[in-house]
Amino acid sequence: MDSKMQQHGLLGSESDSQRTLYPYVTGTSVVALKYKDGILMAADMGGSYGSTLRYKTVERMKAIGKHSLLGASGEISDFQEILRYLDELILYDNMWDDGNSLGPKEVHNYLTRVMYNRRNKFNPLWNSLVLGGVKNGQKYLGMVSMIGVNFEDNHVATGFGNHLARPILRDEWHENLSFEDGVKLLEKCMRVLLYRDRSAVNKLQIAKITEEGVTISPPYSLKTFWGFSAFHNPTVGAEGSW
Repeated sequence: MDSKMQQHGLLGSESDSQRTLYPYVTGTSVVALKYKDGILMAADMGGSYGSTLRYKTVERMKAIGKHSLLGASGEISDFQEILRYLDELILYDNMWDDGNSLGPKEVHNYLTRVMYNRRNKFNPLWNSLVLGGVKNGQKYLGMVSMIGVNFEDNHVATGFGNHLARPILRDEWHENLSFEDGVKLLEKCMRVLLYRDRSAVNKLQIAKITEEGVTISPPYSLKTFWGFSAFHNPTVGAEGSW
């Protein structure tokens, strides 16, 4: 009897300790940049179940409080958990009713601590996050990875965008970018990602945040051209290909 109870106790403790070993439903790249009046951010609406593009209506950008905008790639359920954390943080901040509110720098610092804390527990939140905002005329843009690595920059990207969009942004971004030129630049990045990233879907949203607040566009599609000769037979000249 004692041995059965001990076995049951051991099994119970193992089943109670759960970890995110693999992401299930994931979103791909988020691209963001500073422009003249604030921050612009772009993300598509695809949700991939493994390698299957299962969902095409997943919103991955959310307003956080009065001054911040959050975008996420990676596991969608973990992103929802992060949003619950942030809802509690903003509610607690509002309860002080002191006329002050958390800015994007404070929210970004909070997210770096959350992600690093979960990493140290070997139970990470499987996301890369982009946090942008404007407060008191100061623009802020930063990102944090699933293990807590974080930085600020004039333009950031997650996932495939870190490899394919950042070179475009380095060449074409400048400090006095207008809203229209910023949207065109983000669309150029998203079009390149659509061509090259199998998890990307041609249904995206662009969000902006200024001193006036957050605006997230309705979903729309980009004009594409698939007649490039390299697309007809991409493995021509590749050694060891079929």
